[in-house]
Amino acid sequence: MPRTDVTFPSGTGSCAAWLYTPTVSEESTAPATRPIVVMAHGLGGVKEERLDAFAERFTAAGYLCLVFDYRHFGASSGEPRRLLDIARQREDWKAAVAHARTVDAADPDRVIVWGTSFGGGHAIVTAAEDPRIAAAIAQCPFTDGLASSTAVPPLTSLKLTVRALADALGSRLGRAPVMVPTYGEPGSTALMTAPDVVAGMARLLPPGADCPKDVAARFALDIIRDFPGRQAKNVACPIFFAVCERDSVAPPRPTQKYASQAPKGEIRLYDAGHFDIYVGDDFERNVNDQLDFLTRHVPAA
Repeated sequence: MPRTDVTFPSGTGSCAAWLYTPTVSEESTAPATRPIVVMAHGLGGVKEERLDAFAERFTAAGYLCLVFDYRHFGASSGEPRRLLDIARQREDWKAAVAHARTVDAADPDRVIVWGTSFGGGHAIVTAAEDPRIAAAIAQCPFTDGLASSTAVPPLTSLKLTVRALADALGSRLGRAPVMVPTYGEPGSTALMTAPDVVAGMARLLPPGADCPKDVAARFALDIIRDFPGRQAKNVACPIFFAVCERDSVAPPRPTQKYASQAPKGEIRLYDAGHFDIYVGDDFERNVNDQLDFLTRHVPAA
């Protein structure tokens, strides 16, 4: 699919993105405007980690796609690198939606937000706060900080807290960030240490990609106080929840509770782990369900 590199302003910096545009054959007549899907990844993730696979399928169905990296990550601006700030990431979502509404051939009233994992929580909040959003997709979404934090073994949680406090104090003194891996083997000091995490992440990373997998440790102090799922009840547009029943990272039970409160929510359960629905047969089932949802609620034609 035709893809161009673009940037858009956010805060005092800028976000890098891919803009996907459907191919129009000489025999067909393109619609004057199309829906546009705004997409971003999860915890420490960048667009190269399988977001292109989803965007290509959406674009083949006639949708424009804007796939962006958060500030401090990937090709976007921001220092220090890999600072995961929840408020800034939600500012990036608002900036991405605002930019999407200015894209040539995009219908500003048919913007769809699509987020996965930690980005799934951002998509819920963005849709709740912007009544112009036409539809939303939250894939294996992070919805409950307390539930996700208690899924971490107590000793690992203690080690993370020590690093987080050191990082938070150091930032006030102008020191370089104390970093922590986003994932690791069970028993290691990392944000995600479930048994399926290392193998799952390996399936997302493209061969030879340089995608550092650590973030400023202060984030561990913020995640436990974040509950984006609580905003599901305020999402007025249709919203699709792809929930993995064997999710070891974003506990599925709280997600189903919050999703059931969305006035126009649709829930699909998958017998899969957190990382399974990005690849293989689980990906095919998942993306086809998402395309069915989009076709019914925000058709491209």
